[in-house]
Amino acid sequence: MANLRSAFSNLQSPLTRRLVNASALIAFFFAVDKGVAFLRQRLVGQSFGLNAVLDAYNVANNLPDLLFTLISGSALSVALIPVLTETLGRAGRARAWELFSFVANLAFAVTAVFCLFIFIFAEALVANVVVPGFTPEQRGLVVELMRLNIFATLVFSVSGLVMGALQANQHFLLPALAPTLYNLGQIVGVLAFAPRWGIQGLAVGVILGAVLHLAIQIPGLVRYGFRWTPQLTLTHPGVRQVLMLMGPRIPTIFLLLLTLSIARDRLASYLNVSGAISALDFGWLLMQFPQTILGTAIATALLPTLAELVTRGEGAQLRQLLRRALAGMVAMTLPATVIALALLPWAVRVIFEGRAFTAEATANVALAAQMFMLGLAGHSVKEVTARTFYAHQDARTPLFTAALNLVVFVMAGVTLTPLLGFAALAVANSLSFTLEAGVMAAILWKRGWL
Repeated sequence: MANLRSAFSNLQSPLTRRLVNASALIAFFFAVDKGVAFLRQRLVGQSFGLNAVLDAYNVANNLPDLLFTLISGSALSVALIPVLTETLGRAGRARAWELFSFVANLAFAVTAVFCLFIFIFAEALVANVVVPGFTPEQRGLVVELMRLNIFATLVFSVSGLVMGALQANQHFLLPALAPTLYNLGQIVGVLAFAPRWGIQGLAVGVILGAVLHLAIQIPGLVRYGFRWTPQLTLTHPGVRQVLMLMGPRIPTIFLLLLTLSIARDRLASYLNVSGAISALDFGWLLMQFPQTILGTAIATALLPTLAELVTRGEGAQLRQLLRRALAGMVAMTLPATVIALALLPWAVRVIFEGRAFTAEATANVALAAQMFMLGLAGHSVKEVTARTFYAHQDARTPLFTAALNLVVFVMAGVTLTPLLGFAALAVANSLSFTLEAGVMAAILWKRGWL
C-alpha cells in the first residue's frame, strides 16, 4: 500500500493513519479472498467446464443475490453505516445496538417475504424475465438451483448488516475475513458435495459459505457488547432515518444489478453460445481482483471516516482527503490496466485451464476479462464517489447516475453484440461504469464536495 501512503502523505493525523491502516488491512484480506475465489473458480471450471449447466448455475445465483443486495447488502448496509456512526457518537453503543437490532429484524422479515415470493414464482420469473432465451431444460435447472440459493440469501440478510455494524465501530478485520469463509464454503461444495449431487452440490456449498460468512463475525459482535432487541418497529427515529436514506438506494442498487447481471444474462441468453455467461462471470472475477484491492478496500475504509467528517462539518479536510484518495486510486489503476491487458491470456491459462476447462474456454475468459479490465479505473473511482454521496446522506444522485449507467449499458450492448459477440457485454460494462464515475466526480466537484 505504498502508493496509498503517498496519496495521504500531507494528511499527518491519527485519522489518516487509521484510514491507511484500515485500507491496508482490508486490501490484504480482500486479496486473500480473491486468491481463494480463484481457487474456487479453478475447481469449478475444471470440474464442469464452460457449458450450459454452469451457465444455469451462474444465472441462478443472480436473482437471490439481487434480493440480498437490495434489502440487506449494499443498499441497507451503506445506508446504515452513516446513521449508526452518528448514533454511536451521540448516544453511545447501547443505543446503536438497539438501532441495529431494529434494522436487522426488519431486513430479515422483509427478505423472508420476498424469498417466499421467488420460491413460488421462480418458474415464471426465469422464463419471462431472467433468461427467456434459454432452452426449457436450462430454465428448469435454473429454477431448481435458484430455490436452493434462497436459503443462503436469508442468512446473508443478517450477515451483510453485521459487516456494516462492525465497520461503523471501526472494526474491519472480521468483515474482511467473512468473504474468504464464504468462498471456502463453496470450495467444500465443489470437492465434497458436487461429486455426489452434481451442480446442485455447488448450491449447497453456497449455503454453507453463507453460514460461515455470518459465524466468523459473531466474535466481533460479542467484543463490542452487542445486545439483541427482539422487536419490529418503523417508528424509531433512527430506523426512519435509515429507511429514508435507503429509499433511493434500493432502486439505485436494483439498476446496478440489472446492469451487472439480469440485463447482461437476458441479452446473453439469446446468443445461443454455450458457456458465454460463465465466461463473462470468470472474466468479471479476474477484473475484480485489482478493483477490489485498489477500489473497494479504500472506499470501504473511507466511508465511516467520510461520515464522521460530514457529521463534524469538516468540509475542507474531507475534500483534501477525497482528492488524494481519488488521485492515488487513478495513479494505481491505470498502470494496473495496461499490465493486466498484456498478462491476462497467460494468467487465465495458468490459473484455470485443465480437465474440462479447455483452450477455447481460456480464450473466451481472457477476452472477457480484457474487456472488463478497460473499466478498472471507472469501477474503482465509482466506489469512492458513490460512498461520498452516501456520507452526505444524499442517495438521490447515485440513483440518477445508476439509471444513466443502465441506459448506456443496454444501448452499447445491443449495438456492439453483432460485432463483438458476448465480449460486447463486457465492453458495454466498462463504458457505462466509466461514464457514471466521471459524472459522479463532476457533480461532487460542482457541489464543492471534491
